[in-house]
Amino acid sequence: MFYISASMPKRTSIIRLALAQVNLTVGDIGGNARKVVRWINKAERRGADLVAFPELTLAGYPAEDLLLKKRFREDCRSALDRLALKVKGPVAIVGFPSTGEKTHNSVAVIHKGKIAGTCNKIELPNYGVFDEPRYFSPGRRACVLALDGVRIGLSICEDIWLEEVSAAQVAAGKARVLLNVSCSPYHVGKGAQREALMKARAAANNVYVAYLNVVGGQDELVFDGHSVVVDPEGGILARGRQFKEDLVVVDLDVAKLKRSPGSTRRAPDEGIPIDTIRVRSLTKSGRLANIPAVPRPMDRLEEIYAAIVTGTRDYVKKNGFEKVVIGLSGGIDSALVAVMAVDALGKDRVVGVSMPSRYSSPESLTDARKLAGNLGIRLVRVGIDDIFSTYLKALRKEFRGYPADVTEENIQARVRGNILMAFSNKFGWLVLTTGNKSELAVGYCTLYGDLAGGFAILKDVPKTLVYELAAYRNLKGKTIIPKSILTKAPSAELKPDQKDEDSLPPYEILDPVLNMYVVEDMGVRDITEQGYPRKLVKRVARMVDGNEYKRRQGPPGIKITPRAFGKDRRMPITNLYK
Repeated sequence: MFYISASMPKRTSIIRLALAQVNLTVGDIGGNARKVVRWINKAERRGADLVAFPELTLAGYPAEDLLLKKRFREDCRSALDRLALKVKGPVAIVGFPSTGEKTHNSVAVIHKGKIAGTCNKIELPNYGVFDEPRYFSPGRRACVLALDGVRIGLSICEDIWLEEVSAAQVAAGKARVLLNVSCSPYHVGKGAQREALMKARAAANNVYVAYLNVVGGQDELVFDGHSVVVDPEGGILARGRQFKEDLVVVDLDVAKLKRSPGSTRRAPDEGIPIDTIRVRSLTKSGRLANIPAVPRPMDRLEEIYAAIVTGTRDYVKKNGFEKVVIGLSGGIDSALVAVMAVDALGKDRVVGVSMPSRYSSPESLTDARKLAGNLGIRLVRVGIDDIFSTYLKALRKEFRGYPADVTEENIQARVRGNILMAFSNKFGWLVLTTGNKSELAVGYCTLYGDLAGGFAILKDVPKTLVYELAAYRNLKGKTIIPKSILTKAPSAELKPDQKDEDSLPPYEILDPVLNMYVVEDMGVRDITEQGYPRKLVKRVARMVDGNEYKRRQGPPGIKITPRAFGKDRRMPITNLYK
């Protein structure tokens, strides 16, 4: 039990809570600490009694194997100690990796220049993109913060998903508010899923629940913010904006709760023990003057689009790139990548490169020019036919007697990848690749060709969703993507009259099968029972399994589905299980 001595003001049942939904950067310990101080000052100006920051505030999330470095953990702790000296206003909840005999995912309760106590994360996730048991030991005790007349159950991310933690905080710790600080990555529908959980916890325990999430991009992951405060009846008292920094301030009056917490629950005879951190603050009584606006959640396409733009902006910004370069083919994928890049960075930081060959249609070249003009970006033209001819001449002797096939198609793709990487090397631009999830899944892409680049913003976007997002973006204002791009048949244009459907099932059929096989992890038999031809399903499964080696060598890209290639889905390359 921790205690800070101070003159005791009149007790009150009201707390003004601030949730600092901030964008943090992994490894920028000093920058993250300075941001905490700025947002504490904002919360103080709003009259907050308590301001909370996301999980692992100082380290950033996920810090991955930086957490295995003793010096990194010590630097985080040193930054926390220095930070504590600057906290003179509201009580602050700040996340950090603890040091000592064991490493924990912890939060510190800071008040009046001192660390009043710390809480450790109990439930360490080890699924999907999460690998926390690699870095942390689990906590054993749940925490309750006694802030004058209000008792607040503190938990970290996954702990709120574990019903026993909340039950112990309410039944044994007499918490009237549950406060969860988190770093929860975005995927489609995740915000609604979280809100439903918070409403369930609030109703089951007759408490207020305040959930805080980080915001911004970190490599493949995007964090959507979407913090929320709910009452026991399931009402949304406050909601943070999606994909933007926000300070969510709300007044909670625990006296309004209909019955004392835990009255219908018995504290478990054997369960999670409770630590209580007691802080005497300067809470003002009788307020409830703060009525926050509650923004509506984004719809499906709006949030997906915002997630990709946010992830692109932060990847480019946090890695120090001034410009990005994109190969503009006149097709739908490169068009959407270019539009999203401009929305993320501005037109002056995006360069398009048109690389026509003997197989490029005049319509595609015209579409690329129209798109660049609509966006106001610079378009560079570098023809590849002479380079392609030089390759063919150099290989003529060894290839004599063999018909032209995918080899010659891939040479063109690799020439284009080479040119884009030359621009990257010469000017320091980041190459944004344009492949989508459908193509990556079945290997309809060229290793060292269109896979060559630094960041793949459509890596987790199926082809049918590419069209949906393009149409959505055109509806937001004036038409940016020419109609001709949206309506023409997809083609790599690497041989005469080529169409994607020459090599693949129609995307309207392929994408649902891929979703069942990759995202839902269904087998061939299960998918066939959904009405799809067994021969087609087996073919798709073989293509997915056989192209793991390509995906392993591709650039990172933004995760928007529950199971993306990479950290989510880790399959062996050498694999005889079919």
